[in-house]
Amino acid sequence: MTQRLFRSTLRHAACGLALWGGLSATALAQEAPMSAIDWLSQRLQEPSAPAATRPQTPPKPSDISENALPEDITVRPLGEIDIDATGLLSAASTGLPRGLWGASTATDLARRITNIAARRDLLPASRRLLNTLILTELDPPMAAGGGGRLFRARLDALLAQGLLDEADAMMARSGTTDPSIFRRSFDTKLLLGTENEACAQLTSTPGLSPTLQAKVFCLARSGDWNAAALTLETSDALGLIDAEQSELLARFLDPELFEDAPTLTAPKDPSPLTFRLMEAIGEPLPTVTLPLAFAQSDLRSSNGWKARATAAERLARVGALDPNRWLGIWSEHLPAASGGIWDRIDVLQRFEIALNSNNPVAVGRALTPVWDEMRRAGLQSVFADLFATRLAALPLSADRAEVALEVALLSKDYELLALDYSATQSDRVTLLTSLAVGDVPATRPRDALERAILDGFRRDGVPVRLNGLVENRRLGEAILRAIELLEGGAAGDLDELSDALQFFRSIGLGVTARRAALELLLLERRG
Repeated sequence: MTQRLFRSTLRHAACGLALWGGLSATALAQEAPMSAIDWLSQRLQEPSAPAATRPQTPPKPSDISENALPEDITVRPLGEIDIDATGLLSAASTGLPRGLWGASTATDLARRITNIAARRDLLPASRRLLNTLILTELDPPMAAGGGGRLFRARLDALLAQGLLDEADAMMARSGTTDPSIFRRSFDTKLLLGTENEACAQLTSTPGLSPTLQAKVFCLARSGDWNAAALTLETSDALGLIDAEQSELLARFLDPELFEDAPTLTAPKDPSPLTFRLMEAIGEPLPTVTLPLAFAQSDLRSSNGWKARATAAERLARVGALDPNRWLGIWSEHLPAASGGIWDRIDVLQRFEIALNSNNPVAVGRALTPVWDEMRRAGLQSVFADLFATRLAALPLSADRAEVALEVALLSKDYELLALDYSATQSDRVTLLTSLAVGDVPATRPRDALERAILDGFRRDGVPVRLNGLVENRRLGEAILRAIELLEGGAAGDLDELSDALQFFRSIGLGVTARRAALELLLLERRG
């Protein structure tokens, strides 16, 4: 197929190879055949169950008390730069001690971060705390020899959640040209639509060894069609590229030649480059079955509304999209059909119309159906951050006020808004509002979950199962372990739940403990 496409190019563009820094047939033969950059589609999978959360924001500096552990001072040779220290948030802004990683090894920390990020349906509180740890500039672990392992694990955790902008900014700030980081950067920019930046870095950085597909792609993007065609033809002749990729690249370079050809078989597990190439030849792949990071590409205004609305829902659900942008996309048009996402858009638009009318009766009628749809979609926290404050100001009927209380306690203003509902003295409301403001209610637990939560708030000190990590100056690792315990508790191990809540409170992460408790009681997400 490529021979008829490039035969004339071989005769007239032999000099084009020199434009790629001496890329010759000999050089191509020495490069082991390999597929396009595929780490993302191979290693990162989207959680299949809905999760409700809010955009990732760091906790207030007061969230972690100064007496959690004395901050360690790590001594390193002057001029030594460790990529593991790279972050986007200062330790001062998040309240984390710079020496949080302490005596832990990069391998242990990376393993825990990877395992947590791979969990399905993380609690919003877990996700917020995990991403704060990931994004903060912290001293590398004192144990030498990390080799960027911790940094790579942090990047992969961001990418698994669809947080491409944050991952892209982290890689840019690192300033590294390490090939393993560049592969991630290249994939990220492909999905963000900024691949020209990646191609520019590829051509300007000695030592980077891109795949053949990336070379062809970047040559074409730079306008050097002849060199791209000759590179593909040479690679094809030497057997350095498989038939499927050769066909795809050929169609990318000359789509008019294949206008009457049958469509290509959709690849089962596409790399970001394959994904973009399929889009470029007019055969875009649906993203709903692909890892979450691919959904970012559907947000572009050139895509259809349903694709954009679906992508916005997936990303907002895990805090990878600002709630206001989610609302903006869902408000662009009237629903074109019924069922599925159209029903959710319809009830949301009806609720917003009622809320804007400032009519408590109309709001009350619209509140229950929209809250039910948000619950089914795992969008409770997203909805809560947008509308909780306005709902709290309306005089709703008793049953609607109870729904509004749930909305309030899942919002970022949960503590302040809880005071508006504390006058309603049912046992359930007393429990919820007391937890929101950090008090331990005197009410008796109604079930095992409430008992485990109250145990976590009534006990003091570091739990035995986490004390060893803390005493051995591995506080950051202990926090990661506590997130694992919290998730285990949410899945049914209530002893782990109590220990996690107790630990967070003991080290000054009371906000995490309170929000996790409220989420466990209000989000019907597991089982």
